[in-house]
Amino acid sequence: MAPRRQRPTSEPALQAFGRQMKRYRENANVVQQAIAAHTNTSVSYVSLIETGKRRCKREFVETVDRMTRANGALLELWDDLNHDGRPVPLWFDWPAVEQEAAELITWQHTVIPGLLQTPDYARVLLRDHDEQAVDVRIERQAILTRDKPPPTMLVALLSEAVLTYPVGTAEIMRAQLEHLITMSERPNVTIQIVPHGGPPAGTGGAFVLATMQDRSEAAYLETTVRGITSDDRQDLAGLSKTLMSLRAKALPESMSLDVIRKAIEEL
Repeated sequence: MAPRRQRPTSEPALQAFGRQMKRYRENANVVQQAIAAHTNTSVSYVSLIETGKRRCKREFVETVDRMTRANGALLELWDDLNHDGRPVPLWFDWPAVEQEAAELITWQHTVIPGLLQTPDYARVLLRDHDEQAVDVRIERQAILTRDKPPPTMLVALLSEAVLTYPVGTAEIMRAQLEHLITMSERPNVTIQIVPHGGPPAGTGGAFVLATMQDRSEAAYLETTVRGITSDDRQDLAGLSKTLMSLRAKALPESMSLDVIRKAIEEL
């Protein structure tokens, strides 16, 4: 078997910007704490930008450019790396965010989320990809079971339809649902079922909301064309409202597990 490739934790474009920002900051004898104070962010956020693990917005760069006396050089670099406000390539990819998140909340209305999939279930969904794609998906799940850093907290809100949507054989589905019950026994994993009936919620599509160690947030939005990673405030505010509706409808964890067990019996 070929050795498994490690996913990069940052994008080349973001690394390039971070290196230049750090160089100008140090040349101007400006500390990270000062930038954090003037941009209303945190020291850890500034550090993540300089190490190529987070993106930033233009207004942040405007302040840093002024503080470091870069004379527009940082702004010019930021503009060169962006088109219509979106970095090309993306300044962070979702696996990197996922690895560093303190908490993840996901809403799925059709299939089990990737962090809770069994290899056989994932293999059916990724049938148009090679085996390495399955390996990568399963490797991502290590964030839920690792010791250092502490495992990521995961709240999975699942539509009741997820339990009956057929993926592969009945045996694959049964093993997948049993795996959900096993994972729910971990103190950092909460699984709640959103039953049918009542006013609809979460109709805009599946998503994952990540809360980072510095309490900043980013989201992954699934579309029919591709996944979109965003930390736009309006996007996050919209997801927050959707989560409130979903959580109001979701069954308590113990009742949710009873629903999963019933689905196993019906298989």
